[in-house]
Amino acid sequence: MLLPNILLTGTPGVGKTTLGKELAARSGLKYVNVGDLAQEGQLYDGYDEEYDCPILDEDRVVDELENQMSEGGVIIDYHGCDFFPERWFHIVFVLKTDNSILYKRLETRGYNEKKLKDNVQCEIFQILYEEALASYSEDIVHQLPSDKPEDLENNINQILKWIEQWTKDHSS
Repeated sequence: MLLPNILLTGTPGVGKTTLGKELAARSGLKYVNVGDLAQEGQLYDGYDEEYDCPILDEDRVVDELENQMSEGGVIIDYHGCDFFPERWFHIVFVLKTDNSILYKRLETRGYNEKKLKDNVQCEIFQILYEEALASYSEDIVHQLPSDKPEDLENNINQILKWIEQWTKDHSS
């Protein structure tokens, strides 16, 4: 494996997709949005009426990604992380956004009241950070602020430096 695999996770609306696409453009790594992948391949297991969204078939997603993940050089973007194999990732970044900023972002997306409230609560209680810590080795899980454009630029630069160092450390 010549390039690392990176997981970007966090509550919907924290900026995973913006960060992931920009990071892929600047690093040459391949970007995969799991929501888009599931939609393209219809990797669903029913529909959640309460949240008005399809239910991800996690096993089929893992099967779909297995080959590219074993080759390396992939950035995965998804709001959940506990079903991905631990061996896949060299580093995990959990994006964190101020609740009032997050609320506005999700409101702009047209989320219903329950979905809005639950996602903001998820952020308040750091559910996805806890999920990442429970799913992966603590030393590879890092939180990144994602409130303003400067945070995006700082995060990209920090991750690019990490990729560069990882690549140096793992070249024969």
